[in-house]
Amino acid sequence: AGFIKSPLSQKRLTQDSVELYCEAIGNPIPEIQWWFEGNDPNETYAQLWDGARQDRVKINATYNLHSTSTISIANLTGDDSGMYECRASNDPDRNHLSKSPKVKWIRSQANVFVIERPEIATHVSASEDKLTLSCNMSSPHPSITGHKWMHGEKVLEQDESSSPFTSYTINGKKEDHSGIYECVYEANPQIRGQVNISVRPQVTAYKKSEHGNEGDTGVLTCKNPSFPAVTTWTWYKSGHGVSALLENASGRYIIKSSGNKTELRIHKLDIEQDTGDYFCNGTNSYGTGDATVNLRVRSRLAALWPFLGIVAEVLVLVTIIFIYEKRRKPDEVPD
Repeated sequence: AGFIKSPLSQKRLTQDSVELYCEAIGNPIPEIQWWFEGNDPNETYAQLWDGARQDRVKINATYNLHSTSTISIANLTGDDSGMYECRASNDPDRNHLSKSPKVKWIRSQANVFVIERPEIATHVSASEDKLTLSCNMSSPHPSITGHKWMHGEKVLEQDESSSPFTSYTINGKKEDHSGIYECVYEANPQIRGQVNISVRPQVTAYKKSEHGNEGDTGVLTCKNPSFPAVTTWTWYKSGHGVSALLENASGRYIIKSSGNKTELRIHKLDIEQDTGDYFCNGTNSYGTGDATVNLRVRSRLAALWPFLGIVAEVLVLVTIIFIYEKRRKPDEVPD
């Protein structure tokens, strides 16, 4: 057996995760095992299994044309620092309890260094038309070579400063820029802090006016593009100066809500009962927001009126032509 790819040494922060990869070839296909030795001088190598360390260790292996194996460890602690060893062997007696294998296990090692995560103090300062986000990393911390500010996968700003303090300014209202922002410290390993701009739900309707035919199913939809997500959605219908709460138990109404989207379905639309304004209301830990959707229900015969109008116009035109032809003076009869 021989290695095609060996695991690489890595630095990680506490609470992060690490993944090591190993690939071996041989005939017959070799088996791969993972072993660990901690930094304690008295600690010896111990084999790692899938589900070890309170199910934080996951091992995936495939044996096809050659052997591949990946070990991942989640929620790292200082005790996870040490030497990780990938062992491969295709000797038939490799796992025999009393007989030593003719071919020893080949080994490839990688060190994992788990560093204590430094504290990052975050702050959001808001004025009438400006937002200032800031991050300040506590000591001790690794050497910093730069910063990046990110929103999702988009890089908003970056620099090469070595300061533990960094800030980013947004022009606009808080309600228009809510979301999760990250201050990224370029170091070994990379360190990220999270800054949240949180507002009450800014609920909007997909369409402010919806149309449906009598007897069909009407669909009204609202969304919340702001952060954090809505925890509770409710629907109301206005009528005679009051608003009635709509619930799934009412039979004709089905409400489906998930996170920042809600949908109201009305079965068998009725012109008298269902025409009117509907209100979708979203609530999160910062308050509530709502939007209005106007529903118009048309008769099933409504689609025929344009056709009947055209037919009537044609009939009137034909009648006029017929009468005109009847009353017109006959042409002179030739000799």
